[in-house]
This record gives sequence, structure tokens and C-alpha cells, in this order.
Amino acid sequence: MRRVTESMGLRERKKRQTRSLISDVASHLFMQRGFDNVTVAEVAEAAGVSAKTVFNYFPRKEDLFLDRYPEAVELVTRAVRERAEGESPLAALRRLFLGMLREGHPLGGIAPGYEVFWQVILDSPALRARARELAEEFEGVLAGLFAEAAGSDRADPAPRLAAALVVAAYRAVYLTSIDRIRAGEPMQDVIADRAVQLDRALRAVEHAVAAF
Repeated sequence: MRRVTESMGLRERKKRQTRSLISDVASHLFMQRGFDNVTVAEVAEAAGVSAKTVFNYFPRKEDLFLDRYPEAVELVTRAVRERAEGESPLAALRRLFLGMLREGHPLGGIAPGYEVFWQVILDSPALRARARELAEEFEGVLAGLFAEAAGSDRADPAPRLAAALVVAAYRAVYLTSIDRIRAGEPMQDVIADRAVQLDRALRAVEHAVAAF
């Protein structure tokens, strides 16, 4: 049994390493040449794998660049389900988001060098469309977590409202930060303000949902 478990663990690590390699190679090519100017076949060749292998890990080309979505889902799911006793789901998410920003986590949204990442997305209609789809999917994930935490039935609109407000609040603060950095404002100033604005926005969501 131990050997089987160790073997499964090794296979899982290798799968994660392969996924990370493919994504890193793809991101480098996309940022170097533009998303629409790079094919999946070129990514596969550069990564030393087959195109079929690429699609086994990333069903859509856009997900090669927006590859951290599964991690985001995992993080918010854990934050809500493993929150401290007496802590609300929204408070748990606020703590998670602010913590990622403070620690410079890649999913925190703001870090030196991100300007190139944003430009690749802005230059590609396909990536912009996929980003909108993922935002909708993420909203659905949050709604499910909120409903689960509250024991709500499907007729209760409160979980969906809360999820929509969280996504809208986060997006508004995020896009404002991007605009400021692209306009030339110092990164550290934007990061410091972003933490204050994000905290304020998410607390406003909590008050709005509580009054619903």
C-alpha cells in the first residue's frame, strides 16, 4: 500500500511539473510574440511535448495563459470551508485576498512585471473573452460556497448576490490599480492604496449583503 501511495504521489508531482513547464513556456512565448501569434503546436515543440499532451492539461489555448484559475478556486474554497469559528465567508475571503496582496502572491494581482501580462490580454480578443468567462465561472463558485455555508436553498438569491458583489468589487479595485500603473504611477504606491481600497470595497459588500 505504501508503494502504491508513493507511486501515486510521484505521478501527481510529475503531472504538476509537466503542467507548470507547459504553462511557463507558453507564457514566455505569448509575452514575447503576442497570444494570437503563437500556436499550440509551437508551444508543444518548445516544451518538448506533443500537442495532444498540451490539450490534456489545457483544453483551451487561452487557459495556457490564464492557468492559475484552478488555484484561485482551490484557495477560495479552502478559505471559506476552513474559516475560523464565528468568521463569515465574506470576512474569510477578505482576509485571503488581502493576505495574497500583502505577500505578493501571483494571484494577488499586482506585482512588478505584470504590465506585460496585462498587455498580452488587452491585445487579444480571445483572452479578454476567456477572462470574462472565468469571472462568471468564479462568481458561480462563490455563490455555491456561500449557499453551502448558509445552508440556503436554490430559491434564495442572497448567495448569488453576495458572489456578484464580491466579483464586482474585486474587479473594480483591480482595474483601477491597472489603470494607475499603466499611467505611470509608482507600483508601491498603487499596491498600498489597493490594500486600503480592497478592504473598504469588501467591507461594503458585507454590509450590503447583511442588509439584504
